[in-house]
Amino acid sequence: MTRYRGLTLRVLAKGAPAMGPGKAELIERIARTGSISAAARAMRMSYRRAWQLVEALNASYREPVVITAVGGERGGGAKVTASGRRLVALFRKMENDASKAIAADLRRFAAQLHQAKKRRSIRYIP
Repeated sequence: MTRYRGLTLRVLAKGAPAMGPGKAELIERIARTGSISAAARAMRMSYRRAWQLVEALNASYREPVVITAVGGERGGGAKVTASGRRLVALFRKMENDASKAIAADLRRFAAQLHQAKKRRSIRYIP
């Protein structure tokens, strides 16, 4: 079963979000691209905001989630740590588990909604 799109899971730590869907996606994109700026562009997020989220992630956990390198031949980059990969995997599992837990209730809830009707197109004929 895939995650129910209407479900938004956020894990709070001392009142601040320690992990949510946006942070998880950012970590996944950094892992794929090796770049905070490329991940930010793909998410239509400013580099500054992405950097702030990476700093918040690294401050929230015992071990770094993303390690950055500045300069160098290839202009630096970013790498998701093993700990960061485990955190995202656990978060995605929690999303899937929550979706499974409410699946039957969602079906009962959906049965109470009006069914979408086909729209009839109105044509103007002079």
